[in-house]
Amino acid sequence: MLRRLLIWVLGPVLALTMMGTLAAAFVWQQLPSLDALADYQPKEPLRVLSADGALLGEFGSERRRFVPLAQIPKPLQNALLAVEDVDFWQHPGLDFSGMLRALWHNLWHERPQGASTITQQLARDMYLSKKQILSRKLVEMLLALKMERELGKAKILEVYMNQIYLGHRAYGFAAAAERYFGKPLAQLDTAEIALLAGLPQNPVHVNPVVNLPRTLKRQQHVLQRMVAVGLIDAAQAERARQQPLRLRPVNPLSGTADHALEMVRAELFARFGEEVYTRGLTAHTTLLAAEQRAAHAGLRRALWALERRQPYRGAEEGQADLDADGDIPDAAFSEHPDLDESRAGIVVAVSRDGLDLQLRDGRRIQLEGSALRPALPFIGAQVPLDRRIQRGARLRVQELGPGRWILVQRPQAEGAVVSLDPRDGSLRALVGGFDFQRLQFNHATQAYRQPGSSFKPLVYSALIEQGANGATQVSDQPIQIGDWQPRNHDGQYEESINLADALARSKNMVTIRLVQEMGPERVRAWSGLFGLEADRQPANLTLALGSGAATPFQMASAYGVFASGGQRHPTRLITEVRDAKGALVFQAQAQPPAQAISPRNAFVTAQLLHGVMARGTGAKASQALQRSDLYGKTGTTNDAVDAWFVGFQAERVASVWIGYPQPRSLGDRESGGGLALPVWVDVMRVALKATPLAPLQPPDDGLVAQDGTWLYEEFAGEAALKTIGQPPSAASAPASSAF
Repeated sequence: MLRRLLIWVLGPVLALTMMGTLAAAFVWQQLPSLDALADYQPKEPLRVLSADGALLGEFGSERRRFVPLAQIPKPLQNALLAVEDVDFWQHPGLDFSGMLRALWHNLWHERPQGASTITQQLARDMYLSKKQILSRKLVEMLLALKMERELGKAKILEVYMNQIYLGHRAYGFAAAAERYFGKPLAQLDTAEIALLAGLPQNPVHVNPVVNLPRTLKRQQHVLQRMVAVGLIDAAQAERARQQPLRLRPVNPLSGTADHALEMVRAELFARFGEEVYTRGLTAHTTLLAAEQRAAHAGLRRALWALERRQPYRGAEEGQADLDADGDIPDAAFSEHPDLDESRAGIVVAVSRDGLDLQLRDGRRIQLEGSALRPALPFIGAQVPLDRRIQRGARLRVQELGPGRWILVQRPQAEGAVVSLDPRDGSLRALVGGFDFQRLQFNHATQAYRQPGSSFKPLVYSALIEQGANGATQVSDQPIQIGDWQPRNHDGQYEESINLADALARSKNMVTIRLVQEMGPERVRAWSGLFGLEADRQPANLTLALGSGAATPFQMASAYGVFASGGQRHPTRLITEVRDAKGALVFQAQAQPPAQAISPRNAFVTAQLLHGVMARGTGAKASQALQRSDLYGKTGTTNDAVDAWFVGFQAERVASVWIGYPQPRSLGDRESGGGLALPVWVDVMRVALKATPLAPLQPPDDGLVAQDGTWLYEEFAGEAALKTIGQPPSAASAPASSAF
């Protein structure tokens, strides 16, 4: 009887044991190779640094910096093990006592408790899906045993601490320390160590960016565990609890260099292919962090100011879904962000007496009285849906003072800023538009726009080569050729005016006569020496007024020729690239400059541009910067469609353009001096902050000074070109009256 009972009881147990053993043996043979862990090569993003070492941005789905275990502080290792796997150094990969505790707990509690070791967590992260099924759990356990046998404890811990996700795109503890505290692992204190050690449990929902209160609660638990296992004493834990956390603010360069970063990414992708996103490369660039910030902030400030002078357009694109109580889901703001000093708002109640808005940060505000007035034309069923202000409409507001809000709107105009070092072509700052995330178009390098009067110095330079100088007199009388009747922008005309004053006052009639004197073809060819595309310049007299096409990048490079003694330097952006271990994998080779024009031509033309800054349309810049070594020119095209300022100092040249993507007037009162020049001043104020005055010096030979004017020595005295001004003939009339 007893024997029969044993057979009935033990038989199935033995059979199940044998089946389990056979299944485990079969699965063991199917386990994946651990070569990827033995030779761990984590995915590390491409990092792009400024010339002064600031992080401009990263490319890659995972933000990670690999750190060998020997360089990971022991207190951090121990804190992690205290809370995640206290018996890590003793168990064989599986914590059998922990499994039993978890099984008992789960029998009596609704909230399940896990018992996965760090080895199991790593096996799951590297090899398995997230599905909670029995077969996956068996593979996970066997993988953990295999990893312990083949890799050893130290390797497992090293890979885990570099591989695990810790929230907000940070993978591994080095990346998390940089993301949340802005410091390397070696500089972490006890409070910061405890916070990071608590993140692996639930990094998506419990991290300092998403939910700080829950993160701090988890930190307290880690501190308790550190006390329990003897890593710190109670007094140390209490000090860590009381210590205010100094979380790293958002990178001040974030979003300021997106167009330049895309240029870097595209160049390196062409060189390295897809591995550029995972190889841990670091690209060093010529960009300067402070100058890049100034260019970005200055342009956005100008575009916001321009937009405030435009008619209000109503609700922004998109509509939020509100529930019956008027509550707004968090997702409603995901595509409606705050921008600079403006705050995103969603309408929760609307009437002709007032608007109730909820802001992104949860505050409720009301617009009424004069603040409501711009919105009134957009309230009512007669308004098209895409502009109608109703419940759920997306608006944008700005706080002028406590409780004083006004409606604002996202700028429609675009712009570009390019700043170069004319001595070697290094790109110091580049902004290609208002918002790269909204429009992935680089206006700095891709937007061919009419340069307007900023083209005039190239015309003057061409004539100087033929014997003209600042004292050459030119007729400023009105011109009419067929239907084309150009005007001076100020409506004033002189009988005759010298070239220096004509450029300072941007006289259109004079520049037209200069082109008529030389012929459009010569001016087109001359512009090509500066890097402009000759075939984009018209073969008629409107060329004099900048009716051709050039990019802001080309205009900066062109003016750089004047600043560098006639040399045109190839542009430098990437200086070198290093791999994750710091080894050099690419170094840019210096390219020799081309001598575009003679040093004396560059100097004489620059002196005319100095007059623009001293007493002409650029004088406000010299006054604002309190400098006497500036050279530049405004540019405003017909109907103020494009606004420019391009100028330089011996060590910096910058161009600024502002206009609408689809060309149209910026407004009757807008101009290059009013829109673009202030941005140029913002950039130059930073670029030249520590730069002493350095007026351009004349070349050693080939020039003479005559009555305060520089001219070619072979054209001194009676040989000089003294006057220009024969009336243009009908044969030279432009083909079109459009500028």
